[in-house]
Amino acid sequence: MNDRIKGLLREYGMITAAIVVMSLGTYFFKFPNHFAFGGVSGLAAVINGMTGISATLFTNIANFVLLIVGFMFLGRSVGVHTVFATLVMTVTLELLEALVPMNGPLTDEPLLELLFAVLLPAIGSAVLFNMAASSGGTDIIAMILRKYTDIHIGTALLIVDAASVFLAFFVFGAKVGLYSLLGLIGKSLGIDSLIENMNRCKCFTVICDDPVPICEYITNTLHRGATVYHAEGAFTHHRKTVIMSTVRPHEAVYLRNYIKKHENTAFIQITNSSEIIGKGFMAG
Repeated sequence: MNDRIKGLLREYGMITAAIVVMSLGTYFFKFPNHFAFGGVSGLAAVINGMTGISATLFTNIANFVLLIVGFMFLGRSVGVHTVFATLVMTVTLELLEALVPMNGPLTDEPLLELLFAVLLPAIGSAVLFNMAASSGGTDIIAMILRKYTDIHIGTALLIVDAASVFLAFFVFGAKVGLYSLLGLIGKSLGIDSLIENMNRCKCFTVICDDPVPICEYITNTLHRGATVYHAEGAFTHHRKTVIMSTVRPHEAVYLRNYIKKHENTAFIQITNSSEIIGKGFMAG
């Protein structure tokens, strides 16, 4: 099996896993509690309460309608990932409804269920965002708005979510409406936080006398790049070498320990960064 096929299998495997996680959070925690936040699934909870139409059925129909609209306005830019994600979500929700029918919430703790209703879809969304993929639904509306209008996408999607929450107050009452509002706030904060943590890297600035062993360890053992330049101490005026390198968090532990062991007079500055663009990290 060549590297391209392996890469595709890993890529679509990650998309499938992300969509399944999102579907589990939506089906088991959002729908039974009528939590009305989060795009199509939030609107589905409201429609279910108003008409009795299955939230799963409404979500699947709405996703396919939006997919067709996306092809009409965006053409191929809708992307294979979006089509695949929509199909996976449709199949997953239908299987869950057939195999594990839900007649009410899993527990009598709505706040606990709200936590999972926010957390599981947020994890899935963060994984998809990292892969430049989309779960379809209101993401397609965002893509259309981006192409044809000057409306800020974040604002437009927030309006859609806020409308669902607003309707929840009238359809389900103040309790569910307030939980939905809390879920909307948690969703907005949670996805950003998860994406930031998933992308977090460690940036090393090392000031030392002998850069050779450190650079060899970075390039040969960690398989990362490094930039070296020369500097001068402000007080001693001694010549120093500065090494700059960016590594993953688990690699940072090894690099820090190696420097402390082999160059114990080195000055090390380690900072966090959630957005590194370049080879070995995010695509530019």
